[in-house]
Amino acid sequence: MGHSKILIIGATGLIGKYVAKASLALGHPTFLLVRPTTASDPAKKELIESLKASGALILHGSLEDKASLVEAIKQVDVVVSTVGGRQLADQVHIIEAIKEVGTVKRFLPSEFGLDVDHDLSNDVLKTFLGVKVKIRRAVEAAGIPYTYVSNNAFAGYFLANLCDVGSSPSKEKVTIYADGNTKAVFVVEEDVGTYTIKAVDDPKTENKTLYIRPPANILSQNEIVAIWEKKIGKTLEKDYLSKEELARKIPELPFPSNITLAFRHSFFVGGDAVFEIGPNGVDASELYPDVKYTTAEAYLDRFL
Repeated sequence: MGHSKILIIGATGLIGKYVAKASLALGHPTFLLVRPTTASDPAKKELIESLKASGALILHGSLEDKASLVEAIKQVDVVVSTVGGRQLADQVHIIEAIKEVGTVKRFLPSEFGLDVDHDLSNDVLKTFLGVKVKIRRAVEAAGIPYTYVSNNAFAGYFLANLCDVGSSPSKEKVTIYADGNTKAVFVVEEDVGTYTIKAVDDPKTENKTLYIRPPANILSQNEIVAIWEKKIGKTLEKDYLSKEELARKIPELPFPSNITLAFRHSFFVGGDAVFEIGPNGVDASELYPDVKYTTAEAYLDRFL
């Protein structure tokens, strides 16, 4: 049996480009649903041309254009959505189109973060991620075979700044959340793409949540800071933000700053990334030990 044909919706976004590249690299016929207006964005146009040169087939359409969505889905076996926050609720159109076509063997809705069915410790975040819960229930109610991907903390958002703020690790000081000892899971974006595509044809991931938890990347903030300090040969100045102060600040901040801080509360106070995987989940590291993932330590070398 050959590789499944995959449609990726949202391939020019934060995680979509990595999923698209992984799909192509792993030999899948890869289709990208792209808005006609995307060509007006130079960066996205360049990315699309690069993916096209690597073998991706470009289909023009959108979630709002039902005819284009149905036509795109007719051509594939698997649909992967990587749409961003503003379009999460619009994934109901994908569900409707998949039902109408009737031949899709797997749908992966846009998840790629915390497991939203886990009892999250932060109410602000729980409300913010509620739309993902609604999409999960809609997928299940429609009887569509699915895989939910939970990779917790993106390296670009958390490792790159030692879990603080900014786009690169400071060589001077860092804010430590609570006592800094709560462990979270950090995954490099390229690896999220690889594990996701590995799962699409795997019967073990059907109707399961795929937890991406690279063993070497289950770390506390203190451990990450220590790795960085060793690399630069310097001890950083540390400011501590207590869990009480962190909880107090979140509702005081405007959107999206409140969400940024709520994620830090969830990871580094609530410990929402690390828990025992139940019968409805599978561990990507156990299923795909052949994947040579990037460790947190190796990732930080990019900033030296």
